[in-house]
Formats: sequence, structure tokens, C-alpha cells
Amino acid sequence: MLALDRLRWGAETALAKDPSEALVIAVTTRAIFNLEEEHKLYLEKGKEEYTRHQKSNQDKPLQPGTAFAFIQAAQYVNKKILESNPAEKDLFDILVLSNNSPESGVRIINSTKHYGLEISKFCFVSDEDSTQYLKSHGVKLFLSADRTDVCNALRRGVSAALVFQQEVQAPSTPLRVVFDGDAVLFSDETDQVFREQGLEGAVQYERAMEAVPMGEGPLKAFAMHLGKMRNKFSQEKSPIRTYLVTARSGRDMGIRAIKTLREWGLAIDEAFFMDGAPKGPILAQIQPHIFFDDGLHNIQGARNVGVPSAWVPSCC
Repeated sequence: MLALDRLRWGAETALAKDPSEALVIAVTTRAIFNLEEEHKLYLEKGKEEYTRHQKSNQDKPLQPGTAFAFIQAAQYVNKKILESNPAEKDLFDILVLSNNSPESGVRIINSTKHYGLEISKFCFVSDEDSTQYLKSHGVKLFLSADRTDVCNALRRGVSAALVFQQEVQAPSTPLRVVFDGDAVLFSDETDQVFREQGLEGAVQYERAMEAVPMGEGPLKAFAMHLGKMRNKFSQEKSPIRTYLVTARSGRDMGIRAIKTLREWGLAIDEAFFMDGAPKGPILAQIQPHIFFDDGLHNIQGARNVGVPSAWVPSCC
């Protein structure tokens, strides 16, 4: 029996990912599964009733949530990377971070096993601020359905976004990730000029600063790591596709964005400069697994066409 346990332990550790090299993404249970009814029960009846409900339904799989398809697609990327190089350590490493008790967490674990999700790290934390553990796990992106969680993570210097619950029908492969520009990939410097001086002032500022790369936005580090993984493949065979969909106009404000990406060495597969037009129609065409934007109106437009969306708040 001891020898068998050692074999099992060896198999598990062989699959373990090194957080110093992997792209570690933490998701909360409400981001990866649809727990809205259970959350309502928690708010109305309290923690004990919620735990009782989860225990009695521990063998009943939860329905997929907004980030579910994104996690599945990340798993597909890992598969393709390991097919190319079995020794590769630069992989997605998914961590489930939850305020559930270990007792109620059994249903979460069983649900991931039911769907074949390759998640081995689960953190069930009773503390109200579970984000205190993000940095110790080397997390580079945190997705949560709770705004307080997201704000706490951002204050701790961890890239984070608020996931809105919705039914998602994203394609399984390849992984498609869409970024907004200002205040997401880039800093919000031009947005500040726009708020103070209007569109004409922002255009003049961009023209004057055209040769100067923009500052880093909250999701730049995540995008850079994603780009590094993408570069392991040719463009035609890459299991990752990245997009920039920005409200900037291409004629007046697009050049600086392109030059900034070039300076960073970040290759984007496709870029759309929308000049303030609604993003929903182009997002519906792209069908991303996740869309990051700092504007709630853009998030709503994406949700209206069934696109899984995550809001990057500029302040909390």
C-alpha cells in the first residue's frame, strides 16, 4: 500500500507546475461555476444553511460559469505546448480560491472532476479577505465575481478583473483573449487628458507623444506572459490568439498604441480601432473566451451578444 501511495504521489508531482515559470491564474468558485442560486441562499439564509445545501448536493455537478470556457481553453493550450515539448514548464496553472469552507468545497472539487478540468490547487479560506494568499501562490491574474475581492487583489498589486455571470457559448479552441487598450493594457494617461481636455485635447496629446511608449496598464504583465506562450508557435499553429479592441481612432490615436506594443515586444494577432463605435458586433464575430475592458458600457455591450466579459476597475 505504501509503494502504491508513493507511485500516486510521484505521478501527481510529475504533473505539478512550477509557479515561478507557469502562468498562474486564480479563479473564484462563482467565476468558474454558476453559483448564483447558492449565493442567494447564502445571503438570505446564512453560512450554515449554505454549507448544508452544498453538502447535501456534493455529488451534483454545478453548471459552468462565465470563466469556465476560458479555463477549458487554457487547458487545451497546455496540451498543445506539452505535445510540442513534454519538458516545458511555461504552462497555465489554474488555482481555485474560495471563501467556501472545506466541507462545502467538496462539491466544487467534484464539479471540476466531473468536467475533466485539470485543477489540482484548491484553497478554501474562511477569512473574509482570501486575496491575501494570491502573491504567495505567484498568481498573475485573478478572476472573481465579487468586486471587493477584485479591489483587494488590485491593491495587493495582482492583476484582477470582475467577472459577470452569464451563459457562455465560446468556441473550445483556440484560446481567444481580447483586451481593451487604455486603462487595461496601457495606462490611463490619455483617458485622464480626455476627461480634462476633451477629445481634441486627447488627440493633440497623442500626436505630441507619438514616439513615447505608453505606461503599463493593470493587465500588461498577464498579456506579456500570454504573448510569450503564444510565441512558442508559428502564427498559423498557435493555440492562442490575442486581440486589441479599443475605442481609439486608428487615424489620430492608433499609431502610438501600435508603437507601444512594438516597444514592449508584444505581438497581437488582430487590432481593431473602433473610434468610439460599439464593440459588441466585432466581439460577436471574434467570439473570445474572455474580454477585458475598463468601461462598464463596453462590458454590457459584450454581454448583450453573449461574450464572457471581465471588468477591470480603474479605482476601487
